[in-house]
Amino acid sequence: MIVESGTKAAKIQKFLGKDYVVEASVGHIRDLPRGAADVPAKHKGEAWARLGVDVDNQFAPLYIITPEKKSKVAELREALKSVDELLLATDPDREGEAIAWHLLDTLKPKVPVRRMVFHEISEPAIRAAVENLRDLDQDMVDAQETRRILDRLYGYEVSPVLWKKVMPKLSAGRVQSVATRIVVARERERMAFVSASYWDIAAQMDAGALATPRQFPSRLVAIDGERVATGRDFGADGRLKTTGRDPARALDEASARRLAEALQGRDLTVESVESKPYTRKPYAPFMTSTLQQEAGRKLRFSADRTMRSAQRLYENGYITYLRTDSTTLSESAINAARSQARELYGDAYVPAQPRQYTRKVKNAQEAHEAIRPAGDTFRTPGEIAREVDGDDFRLYELIWQRTVASQMADARGTTVSIRIAGTAATGEAVTFASSGRTITFPGFLKAYVETVDDQAGGEADDAESRLPELTQGQALTAASLTPEGHSTNPPSRFTEPSLIKQLEDLGIGRPSTYASIIKTIQDRGYVWKKGQALVPSWIAFAVIGLMEHHFGRLVDYDFTATMEDELDAIAHGTQQRTNWLTGFYFGADQGSEGSVARAGGLKKLVGVNLEEIDAREINSVQVFDDVVVRVGRYGPYLERVRDGQSQRANLPDDLPPDELTREVAEQLFSVPQEGRSLGVDPVTGHEIVAKEGRYGPYVTEILPEPEEPVEEPAPAPKTTRSRTAAVTTTSTTAKAPARKKAVAKPKPRTGSLFKGMSTETVTLEDALRLLSLPRLVGNDPESGDEITAQNGRYGPYLKKGTDSRSLTDEEQLFTVTLDEALEIYKQPKQRGRRTAAATPPLRELGTDANTKKPMVIKDGRFGPYVTDGETNASLRKGDSVEQLTDERASELLAERRARGPAPKKTTAARKPAARKPAAKKAPAK
Repeated sequence: MIVESGTKAAKIQKFLGKDYVVEASVGHIRDLPRGAADVPAKHKGEAWARLGVDVDNQFAPLYIITPEKKSKVAELREALKSVDELLLATDPDREGEAIAWHLLDTLKPKVPVRRMVFHEISEPAIRAAVENLRDLDQDMVDAQETRRILDRLYGYEVSPVLWKKVMPKLSAGRVQSVATRIVVARERERMAFVSASYWDIAAQMDAGALATPRQFPSRLVAIDGERVATGRDFGADGRLKTTGRDPARALDEASARRLAEALQGRDLTVESVESKPYTRKPYAPFMTSTLQQEAGRKLRFSADRTMRSAQRLYENGYITYLRTDSTTLSESAINAARSQARELYGDAYVPAQPRQYTRKVKNAQEAHEAIRPAGDTFRTPGEIAREVDGDDFRLYELIWQRTVASQMADARGTTVSIRIAGTAATGEAVTFASSGRTITFPGFLKAYVETVDDQAGGEADDAESRLPELTQGQALTAASLTPEGHSTNPPSRFTEPSLIKQLEDLGIGRPSTYASIIKTIQDRGYVWKKGQALVPSWIAFAVIGLMEHHFGRLVDYDFTATMEDELDAIAHGTQQRTNWLTGFYFGADQGSEGSVARAGGLKKLVGVNLEEIDAREINSVQVFDDVVVRVGRYGPYLERVRDGQSQRANLPDDLPPDELTREVAEQLFSVPQEGRSLGVDPVTGHEIVAKEGRYGPYVTEILPEPEEPVEEPAPAPKTTRSRTAAVTTTSTTAKAPARKKAVAKPKPRTGSLFKGMSTETVTLEDALRLLSLPRLVGNDPESGDEITAQNGRYGPYLKKGTDSRSLTDEEQLFTVTLDEALEIYKQPKQRGRRTAAATPPLRELGTDANTKKPMVIKDGRFGPYVTDGETNASLRKGDSVEQLTDERASELLAERRARGPAPKKTTAARKPAARKPAAKKAPAK
């Protein structure tokens, strides 16, 4: 039996015993070539080999065994020699079906082969799967292979356009580009947003001494029958909307204060009381996308962190398969959930009839079960607490709560709406409103309450707001009347959970791939995190601008969703993959099918547009009438033309695009690009200036312009020598003119400012000391190597040949002696941040969710990082020492652990230099 992971193999081996040999493929064993080096020799001359897909031969893919899997394939082939049957037991989805097919096609077993499928790793499930084997599903394999080929064609054709027109090493992808566009589009909305201010009146109503509660909140909602404007009545341009049947009246501060004063001491009356029963049904069990969303909201997990934890839980037999679009539960799972709910909460909390959830998302894949605790009886979180901890325990608890709650009774209660009327001293008729909710029977809320998205507003399902029992016509008084000002807010940035929901609602991508998509757009530098919010970079603006203007169909939301439908048709066997790929790549004129074909074909689209793309235009983002952001080779910068002169300014890396206001732009332009003059170096006579650079503040010298080029004589006639005689060849054309020899311009000395220095306060004396670096400390008496003290980007250090050692403080650069340096080199070389451990932490945090160890933020050689004493993780762009939360710190540490130890650097042995043959002497004449 071949499964995908070693953990899974070890667990299943225990269930099946010695009659079975359970091996792991460790994921895919074959893939398309990653680069030219991977292409087999016999295909290297082929024009299509770069793609890894023969587009002229029915899109035949070129699969290779990846170099790191060659030994694994050899092991599996050896294991096959001693068995009488092969069971391909890879994951129960398209990817798993494809891995099974690759194993079959690579290993070419001579024994019978069957496909084995299971959705949880428990002994009953494994034994049931052994009894219900099937053949490979070729339609599923075709669907996955089509996706792989499609993504390769898309990436390999469009990405080079980005390299040529925007920046090297960028990438485009069928779903990643659309996901990036969604984030960029939201940031554009925020940049264009104009905030509006409006006022209303908040009141505390007094119902009298016999009422419970006596006082309750209320808010002004109408004046003379005209509705008082709230935030939703204003457009993105900051103006009051005029469309609609129910126009609103906006109050300014003066009007609100005047009205509040006119209402002081006035009689108020209950105009109406409306009471309705409240019912809330439980949520469906988790599928992949809803698990990622809720773990993001409730546990502050990234989608990638959620999937890594869920994978461990699945492989160790705690939950069912983690990649599913279904909310369905099996009969045994329903019985287990109902039984546990009854045992924990009582009969009243379990409805008479079981609940079955059949909703499936748009473009859903195979109908697996929902994600739930494994087994026919569920283990409570308390029962596994000794076996599972950290992220895995918290995620299991979330899955268990959601599954049990899904089979519990509705929450019931009452909602009450009250309208209160009165007349101001100025004669205006006013209406206040209050609403309340009471929960009379919590039902499923006893087990689980879904978290409300921080940025979406709204009210939690278990939130209560009690109002006193009031009757129509009852008199009230206002204990307080407070005018309150408000401002409209731009649409919230996407978080990982809300972006996943948006992709799901649009029908773009697959829930099983959302985590990798979001990780990819962050790894590529298109998106970075500010707290939990996803912020697009200026590079993303340039890339999406290019895609929208020249490849609009490829990032169109409806078009991308339609592609998903067509790929599903291939999986269901109702569409032929070769015809579809032909249309996608070559266009409809090839007699092919599909929406992409009607767009003209990818190859033609790239070929036609490439030369038309103006790189400067694409890399310019207009932010104000006279100011643009240019995305340059070394990063984004501001530019404008003022008085006929071009002005430029560096853009801070951590400045979100929507926070680039005109005021901020003016501040950046006010920083002189030529730097602040500090004076003249008395030795060289060169002017010394302090500047702000991309990597921080520094000092440098202004060198004089080089002298005019000098003429040098034309080159001598070229002489060629044969075996028998020397022959001088002279051109018969006019004599070559003398060449002008350019005078090389030396590089100016530069020096980064120390911590605590700034361009505004640094002095000429400070600058000259910085420019004196690197300083020769002396020579090692044993090796003769020079030892220098240098100030690097990551702090002060000593250097001897290729061996560098950190210094504890910057002042040592000028004071360290040769003896002290030799003593430092005698000590064993410390890996990592040697000096940071001895310094006090920048900030203390809580305990890590996984290791339960205290976390602190330290300042290391490469900047601030968080550590639990064992694992160190650098803070990312958008993370700040002051605002880093415990959840974010735990996420950074979890991601660092998941990457494993850093690979050891290996230095290739130098080949001895080829010995040159001795020059032959010319024969004597």
